[in-house]
Amino acid sequence: MAAYLQWRRFVFFDKELVKEPLGNDGAAPAAAPASGPAASKFLCLPPGITVCDSGRGSLVFGDMEGQIWFLPRSLQLTGFQAYKLRVTHLYQLKQHNILASVGEDEEGINPLVKIWNLEKRDGGNPLCTRIFPAIPGTEPTVVSCLTVHENLNFMAIGFTDGSVTLNKGDITRDRHSKTQILHKGNYPVTGLAFRQAGKTTHLFVVTTENVQSYIVSGKDYPRVELDTHGCGLRCSALSDPSQDLQFIVAGDECVYLYQPDERGPCFAFEGHKLIAHWFRGYLVIVSRDRKVSPKSEFTSRDSQSSDKQILNIYDLCNKFIAYSAVFEDVVDVLAEWGSLYVLTRDGRVHALQEKDTQTKLEMLFKKNLFEMAINLAKSQHLDSDGLAQIFMQYGDHLYSKGNHDGAVQQYIRTIGKLEPSYVIRKFLDAQRIHNLTAYLQTLHRQSLANADHTTLLLNCYTKLKDSSKLEEFIKTKSESEVHFDVETAIKVLRQAGYYSHALYLAENHAHHEWYLKIQLEDIKNYQEALRYIGKLPFEQAESNMKRYGKILMHHIPEQTTQLLKGLCTDYQPSLEGRGDREVPGCRANSEEFIPIFANNPRELKAFLEHMSEVQPDSPQGIYDTLLELRLQNWAHEKDPQVKEKLHAEAISLLKSGRFCDVFDKALVLCQMHDFQDGVLYLYEQGKLFQQIMHYHMQHEQYRQVVAVCERHGEQEPSLWEQALSYFARKEEDCKEYVAAVLKHIENKNLMPPLLVVQTLAHNSTATLSVIRDYLVQKLQKQSQQIAQDELRVRRYREETTRIRQEIQELKASPKIFQKTKCSICNSALELPSVHFLCGHSFHQHCFESYSESDADCPTCLPENRKVMDMIRAQEQKRDLHDQFQHQLKCSNDSFSVIADYFGRGVFNKLTLLTDPPTARLTASLEAGLQRDLLMHSRRGT
Repeated sequence: MAAYLQWRRFVFFDKELVKEPLGNDGAAPAAAPASGPAASKFLCLPPGITVCDSGRGSLVFGDMEGQIWFLPRSLQLTGFQAYKLRVTHLYQLKQHNILASVGEDEEGINPLVKIWNLEKRDGGNPLCTRIFPAIPGTEPTVVSCLTVHENLNFMAIGFTDGSVTLNKGDITRDRHSKTQILHKGNYPVTGLAFRQAGKTTHLFVVTTENVQSYIVSGKDYPRVELDTHGCGLRCSALSDPSQDLQFIVAGDECVYLYQPDERGPCFAFEGHKLIAHWFRGYLVIVSRDRKVSPKSEFTSRDSQSSDKQILNIYDLCNKFIAYSAVFEDVVDVLAEWGSLYVLTRDGRVHALQEKDTQTKLEMLFKKNLFEMAINLAKSQHLDSDGLAQIFMQYGDHLYSKGNHDGAVQQYIRTIGKLEPSYVIRKFLDAQRIHNLTAYLQTLHRQSLANADHTTLLLNCYTKLKDSSKLEEFIKTKSESEVHFDVETAIKVLRQAGYYSHALYLAENHAHHEWYLKIQLEDIKNYQEALRYIGKLPFEQAESNMKRYGKILMHHIPEQTTQLLKGLCTDYQPSLEGRGDREVPGCRANSEEFIPIFANNPRELKAFLEHMSEVQPDSPQGIYDTLLELRLQNWAHEKDPQVKEKLHAEAISLLKSGRFCDVFDKALVLCQMHDFQDGVLYLYEQGKLFQQIMHYHMQHEQYRQVVAVCERHGEQEPSLWEQALSYFARKEEDCKEYVAAVLKHIENKNLMPPLLVVQTLAHNSTATLSVIRDYLVQKLQKQSQQIAQDELRVRRYREETTRIRQEIQELKASPKIFQKTKCSICNSALELPSVHFLCGHSFHQHCFESYSESDADCPTCLPENRKVMDMIRAQEQKRDLHDQFQHQLKCSNDSFSVIADYFGRGVFNKLTLLTDPPTARLTASLEAGLQRDLLMHSRRGT
């Protein structure tokens, strides 16, 4: 039970007297100015008003003369004669323009119920759709109350004899409506109200002594006795959904609220209740201080007409009195157009206009009633921004009073609306760190914190040394429950020295870099860091080994080398890893990890040898580095046996065929480490015979010089010439090697004798006896060649003379053909026959069968064709300068090449002839005879 005396009183309504309208402009009811030229008279209702109601935009009144009056928003009062005697009850439906009334048309107790359709007219008056007597039986009784369901299917009428009638069906028509007695009792019925909950319709019935409810939507109308306390007339009402449509009964001691099946809360409001009304979440009660029995409402109303009456407007949700005022002789309280209207016996209408929400809040703020302001704002459905503003002002008020714990609770309620920095600045003092921590915790739980907020909260935990709260904050169950920036948290915890907490966050949220940084740089736990890398997925394990491999190699070289071997061959995360198993064959580029072994040659050698054995297709850098490492070890080794073993390993690696594409790099490495066998092997593989020769010359290895010439002289003959020049420059006695070289030069005819003599002339130790045999043999061969050439010249001259004579005979003497046989079939010649100057004769049919041309002898044609091709080839090659130069360089006998080109006429001087036509004809004949002579000479040979 709420204590009425403890409720605060406010003036949340403005009281005004309604004035008469100045014109028909439709102005809303307003207060009349006190004086002045624009002053209007106060609105005054007709006398004798007995009953009131409101709805559908009008205030409705009934009087003692039987008239019903309508006061619309324009305040133009209209009315019509509804009954002959008086109107006792009115009920205006809110969802339909239907008015139900009870009145009397004749003397006696015979009340009539009339249903009016206000949208239709009958002679200028509203249409009355139905008239029926209110009393169902023959016993006369007075109607005490009336209610109609908004669906027009139920109407209940209460009587002073304690009975209630229920009209079920369409209340606007007689044929569709059925009337029955729902309730009988011993006490006058003082209030009725329908309540709709889904498809169930309840009817509340209150008398002067009890309260009950009926279910009227079904059969048998089950009844529930709710209480044994009643109320007077007009002291009951039905609340709106904000109070769950509860039935309100205003007794003299308390105000009770009822559900259809039980009694709800009650409020101890003192005073004799005259009127109870519900308006927009407020309970409006008109009461007198003087105690009067509710039963007197039926008997002594006139004696109370001049008493002062108090109108209180209660906010049941927020527990305060929104308005309280004293009126004289209140007739009724109506609600329409968003305001309350209080009718008094003198005919005046008082308007109570509710202040707007902001004004009410400001009034509460001035009195520092922030809790009440918050409750009011919520009940008024103020938006979240408005509520946040109230919370902020409330927090500021508590903060100024020194109530920091309460202030921070209010500031927490502003999260999401108020800038966090506004609150944080207030609690930066070390003494307020607990409050700041509470605010920041809530900020994180709502996922509205940024990195700076996370940093500040963690610093608060560390300053407070509250490890339990810190662990509760960071050890969330799943990723979706994390309300802070994990990376920022790791940084702060690491800086504060909470390494275990930082490691927990890094490991659980896959911040691998931070986990490894803390393990390696702060804790120095290299084994754990390496284990952690070993259980990461391939890509992350690879990137972290590249980043931290040098540190790990420095402290735990063997374990690091093992992990790198696995990473570069067939990596699989360790079984404790959280990720899925990698697909077999996933491997890193081993060449990229070589810099990690910069200060660990032993581990580098083991890694490189492992990669070359297990993975033959390793990158070239692996083999290059392995060769360099083996050459370094060989160069610095002092033990002969070990050095021999390293020598063999290096040679074996060179012969593995892995350096074909990087020949120059391998050669440079061998030269840097003075690995002679490797250098010579690579020279030989690269066909660098000149370099091999120069190498042996530099080291004065005479036998090897000659051996190189013998092995590779066929591929590169100039080696012999270089060898001869080399030995010729030596001041030592090299007769044996010079003789060997000269012998080969002579056999292959590689150099002219004169050039040999000039070359050896540079050697002061070389005497004539060294080249005597060479010169003698060379002169003998040249003498023999000269004799052969002279014999050939003589024979060519004789042949030329003979051919010229034949040509002359052909020109000057007749040719006698004496052949008796065909040169093709060897049969005796018969006419017709064909004869050629070459001496061949043919049957005509044989000639035609075998000849390719009428002008050529079939027998001589193949040989003549060869000669003609040779002539054409010589003519075509006269201008082939590049070919001549190439043959001249490549030939062993340059003189023979030049002589050949002289014979082709390449070096003949071009002469332009301007002879007369006869001279040109003679020249062409000479050319033809020369070709014939050449053909003849070819056949003779």
